[in-house]
Amino acid sequence: MVIALTDGRGRPLWISAACPGRSSEITVCRHDQLTAKLRAAGLGTIADPGSVGLNDGGLDADLGVITGYKTARNRPLTRGQKLSNTALAAVRAPVEHGFAHVKTWRVVGKVRTDPKWATVLVRALLVLTNREVSR
Repeated sequence: MVIALTDGRGRPLWISAACPGRSSEITVCRHDQLTAKLRAAGLGTIADPGSVGLNDGGLDADLGVITGYKTARNRPLTRGQKLSNTALAAVRAPVEHGFAHVKTWRVVGKVRTDPKWATVLVRALLVLTNREVSR
């Protein structure tokens, strides 16, 4: 599993080190201290609802990770929460295209090796993807 950051137009900017597939997104982000690094750079990010709870509530609560709302079996979302999720999904659409560009390299889905080697592979693909997209 890798975590990637893109700009607002969907261009991949950074990819984390590869971790075993059994790791969760939040675990990988916390291992890389992603929210602290974003906060130190004065940046925030919009993440999918799977990252709820990632924002550790550091010194500046305005910066960090913005996520949508998750529904529970016994607690449906309110109308306002649904509208908020819709707005976040509209902002995330170009970002998902950036992830799709990286995933077009078919070798990414077939990596069955040590995460150390997978990290080198995925970061090389990031460079190739940026070169291909910028043409």
